[in-house]
Amino acid sequence: MSGIKYLLDTNYILGLLQSNQAVLSEAISKNILVTECAYSPITRMELLGFPGITSDEDNLIRVRLQSFTVIPLSTEIEDSVIALRQTRKIKLPDAMIAATALVTKIELLTLDQHLKSVVTQQI
Repeated sequence: MSGIKYLLDTNYILGLLQSNQAVLSEAISKNILVTECAYSPITRMELLGFPGITSDEDNLIRVRLQSFTVIPLSTEIEDSVIALRQTRKIKLPDAMIAATALVTKIELLTLDQHLKSVVTQQI
């Protein structure tokens, strides 16, 4: 993907929205630009499907997501998800996000150390 360097996991985007210090520090230290960021459709579903989400939160998330590129699921990503699930104990949404990072060869930004290790060990 041209110009895309980072795949943002659900918890990372939440960290940005909530001004989480660890997330903001990493974004600043890496000099991350909005135009370099993407997300999986799974992340959108997780963010907007949160029980009890208010209409203000829904609107804020939708507006923020418009700033990033969405990476659609493909057969190649699906095959990678299947391979990950056959070899590792990993939840389906996490496998889909990890597979997206692996197939597109872009860095996954996440606060989930288990998910980060799945991607790192596959590279």
